[in-house]
Amino acid sequence: MLTETSYLTAIYVYAGAGLLVALCLAWWLGRRWGGGWTSLLVLLCAALLLTPAFPREGADTMAPALVVAAFQLLTDGMDAARHALRPLAYACGLAVVLALLLRLTVFRRRRADS
Repeated sequence: MLTETSYLTAIYVYAGAGLLVALCLAWWLGRRWGGGWTSLLVLLCAALLLTPAFPREGADTMAPALVVAAFQLLTDGMDAARHALRPLAYACGLAVVLALLLRLTVFRRRRADS
């Protein structure tokens, strides 16, 4: 069983790896695509990788919602996975809204006045 120290270490390692993946994706896509599309994909990736959820009712610890949803969906079906899919849907919706706001403010195209 996990101790508190090993649980915190695992969470820190997972969150650090998720942030590193998002940063690498931002760097790689930022060189190829525009800022709006890059921010959308990076924020969606971060939302999918970093959203937490409880693995089951009464659990004291949290796990990545994507992992919990995948295991629950494959083992017990859609009804068992709803508690993990709901935070994922909210996080992805927030990522889309933030990407849209970034596109309308920071990454908007400037008009050339002549």
